[in-house]
Amino acid sequence: MDTLLSVLIYCTQIILPFLEILIIYFCYKSLFLGISGERPLVSLTNLITGDKIPITYWENSIGRDKHCDIVVDSPTVSRSHAVIFRREEGWMIADTNSKTGVFLNGNQIEEKRRVCLKDIINIGGIDFEFNNSDKLRKNQLYSSIERSRISCPSQTILFFVSLFQFLSFLELSFSSGKFDFKPMIVFLFLFTGSWIFLFITTFLFQRVNFELEALGILFNGIGIVSLCGIDIDKAYIQLAACGIGMLLFEFIVIFLKNPDFSMKCRPYIAVLAICILVFNLIFGSVKNGSKNWVIIGPFSLQPSELVKVAFIFFGTSTLQGIQTTKNLTGFILFSTICMAALFAMGDFGTACIFFVTFILISFMRSGSIRTVFLTVSTAILGFCLILKFKPYIVTRFSAWRHVWEHINDIGYQQTRVLTYSASGGLLGLGLGKGCLKYVFAAPSDLIFGMLCEEWGIILSIVTLIGIAFLGIYSHSVSSRSRSTFYSISSCCASGMILFQMMMNVFGVVDIFPLTGVTLPFISLGGSSAIAVWGLLAFIKVSDERTYGLKR
Repeated sequence: MDTLLSVLIYCTQIILPFLEILIIYFCYKSLFLGISGERPLVSLTNLITGDKIPITYWENSIGRDKHCDIVVDSPTVSRSHAVIFRREEGWMIADTNSKTGVFLNGNQIEEKRRVCLKDIINIGGIDFEFNNSDKLRKNQLYSSIERSRISCPSQTILFFVSLFQFLSFLELSFSSGKFDFKPMIVFLFLFTGSWIFLFITTFLFQRVNFELEALGILFNGIGIVSLCGIDIDKAYIQLAACGIGMLLFEFIVIFLKNPDFSMKCRPYIAVLAICILVFNLIFGSVKNGSKNWVIIGPFSLQPSELVKVAFIFFGTSTLQGIQTTKNLTGFILFSTICMAALFAMGDFGTACIFFVTFILISFMRSGSIRTVFLTVSTAILGFCLILKFKPYIVTRFSAWRHVWEHINDIGYQQTRVLTYSASGGLLGLGLGKGCLKYVFAAPSDLIFGMLCEEWGIILSIVTLIGIAFLGIYSHSVSSRSRSTFYSISSCCASGMILFQMMMNVFGVVDIFPLTGVTLPFISLGGSSAIAVWGLLAFIKVSDERTYGLKR
C-alpha cells in the first residue's frame, strides 16, 4: 500500500508542472489573442493638402513634436497642441494648453468637446475634417465585443486550475503516509470561492475574459498549499486575504471604467494614502527591523502594501492631462512623501519598489531618457547621503555576496535556501516534506526556496515565468488600451509586480541584498495578497474586452 501511494504521489509530482504549463499557455494565448490589430478607427482629412490621417488609438496626441501620434509640422502648431480621444459618449477633443488654441466648427474650445462626423477641427490655422474610417461602418464605432477573441472558455480554464489545486492538496493530505482531511477542507473553501468569483465576473458583470483572474487564483493556490504544510491556521488567514483581494479587484475594475471620473478622484486617493502612511508612522510597531506593521487585536497589517495601489493610481493620467504642470508636480510631491515615509519606517525593500515604479511612471509619462537619468542620479546621491548619516544601514547588507562566510549568523537564511532548494531537484521532495519551512520567515521572504524544495525547480521556474509574462502582456496591450490612464497603470503595475518578484527571488539566492519583500501571489502576507490583486486590476482594465467595447 505504501509503495502504491508513493507511486501515485510521484506521478502527481510529474503531472503538476505540466498542468501548470498548460494553464499558463492557454491563459496567455487567450490574452494575446484579445489584442486588436492596428486598424483605423476614424480619420482626419487635411482640407489643405487632402491627406487622410488614420486614427488607430483610443487617445491621440496632436502637435508639432515628433513623438505625437498625429504630427502637424507647422510653426503655428504647439509641440503638444491637442488630444483627440474616445469615451463612452463618443469622440472628444481637448486643448492641451496650446498657444493658438483649438477651434471646433469655428468656435474656440475651452474644455473637452464632443466631435461628430464631418465636424471641422482647426489646429494652428489648419482645418481638418473628422471622418469615419473606410474600414468601419458608422454603427461600428461603439458595438459589443467579439466573443471570438477568446481561445479558451473561462469555465474550462478554471476547471484546469481547480484540477491543479485538487491534486496539490490531495498530495499534501497524504504526505505523512496517512490521509489528513484538513488540507482538503482548505481546498473546498478555495474551490468554492474561485467558482463564485467566476460566476460574479462572467454572469453578473457579463465579462467574456477570465484569464488574469485564473492566473491569480492559480498562483494564490500554490502559496496556500505551501502554507498548509506549515500552519493550517495561516493558510485560512491567507485564503481570507485572497478573498478580500478579489473583492478589491472587482471594485477597482468597476471604479476605473470611466477614466475621466477616475482622474477627478486622484487627489482624494493621494490624501488617503498619505494619511495611511502617517498613521503607520505614529501607531506602527517595529517588526523584523521595520516599523511598517499596524497591529489591531489578533491582526497585523502592512499599510505600505496597500499604498502601492494608490501610488500606481495617482501616477497615471489621461493623455490630455499628462503634461500639465499641476499634474506632474503633484505626482512628484506625492512620490517624495511616500518614499520618505518608507525610509522613516526602515522599509527599504518597499522603498526600492516604489522608486523603480516611479521611474517607470516618469518614463511613460514623458518618454524622456533624460528624465530617467536625472531621477536615478538624484536617487544615488540620496542613497549616499543616507549611508553617510545613517551608517548602521550598511550592516544590513554586509552579508551580500558573502553569505557562505556567515553561514551561522547573518547569512543563515540564504545559505539554507540555497542548500534546500538544490535538494529539491527537478520535481521536489514532495509537499509538506521540506525542511526549509522550519527556518524563520520561510513562508514569506524565503517562499521561493520552499517552492524549489517541495514542488521542484521545474514548477518553481514555470511559476516565475507565468508571473513575469504579466509584464510582457501589459507592454503588448498598452498601445491598444482605451486610455493612457490604463496604459500607464497597467505597465507600471506589472512592472511593480515583476520587480518585487526579482527582489524576492534574487535576494534569497544572494544576487540582490536580502530586503525582506514578499513574492507576489505566493508569499504569506495578507496585506501583500490584497495589494497584488489590486495591482492585477490595473492590468485587467487595459484589456478593451473588459468593458465590452471593440475597435
